[in-house]
Amino acid sequence: MGIVNVTPDSFSDGGRWFDHEAAVEHGRELAVAGADIVDVGGESTRPGARRPSEQEELDRILPVVAALARTRLRVSIDTMRASVAAAALDAGADIVNDVSGGLADPGMLPLVASTGATYVTMHWRGHGDSMQQRAVYDDVVAEVRGELLARVEAAEAAGVGADRIVIDPGLGFAKTAEHNWQLMARMREFTELGYRVLVGASRKTFLGRLGGAEAPVPPARRDAATAATSLLCAQAGVWAVRVHDVPSTLAALQVHEAVSAWGEVSGGAS
Repeated sequence: MGIVNVTPDSFSDGGRWFDHEAAVEHGRELAVAGADIVDVGGESTRPGARRPSEQEELDRILPVVAALARTRLRVSIDTMRASVAAAALDAGADIVNDVSGGLADPGMLPLVASTGATYVTMHWRGHGDSMQQRAVYDDVVAEVRGELLARVEAAEAAGVGADRIVIDPGLGFAKTAEHNWQLMARMREFTELGYRVLVGASRKTFLGRLGGAEAPVPPARRDAATAATSLLCAQAGVWAVRVHDVPSTLAALQVHEAVSAWGEVSGGAS
């Protein structure tokens, strides 16, 4: 899943794709590079981000979704608003990627149920202005699993079929770096739940602090680390990874595929 941020304040690209034509071209480039899905978002969800109005978000994403869908790309809409999701689905998207898991807008689950769209429900504890204050867990994996399953139950109760649900543990959302690494280490505890799993580790700050760096390296220099997380996700049976740089992750996944063709990876000689 390749990322197209149609925002002026993305943590990764700082508004590089805010122009509609640039965003559409970037989406096409991601697909040519090997992305199976292009994920279009008009709201930055980084810590401290200001929410755009509903109309701002619609103005940002609709021309981009429509243009990409016309080229027969599979498009996902990254939004917490049911109205935005509905408009994007009408414009040709077929996946709703809701980082709030239906908690930000009570109209989201009924909307998804009525449309037949695939629904990504992410683990979420609040908007960007407060989420890191909620990064308190006794057992982050057990609690994230439990809270995610509660959202799955709510989606199914609203009429969303289990075969249309994708779960996302929400790396970086109300999580410290330590929490993110624990979730990565125990990712099989999510893939074993019976739902497809999406993971979005790409360029996040915890990858920029590898090696004990005092200040994180810039986002664009985190792609090698992102590719490594993509490989780990593939080994854990994750359905999809959401990334900014497709070629590096694709190469890592091709390595996994090549090795997997010969069986399970075994340890080296001691």
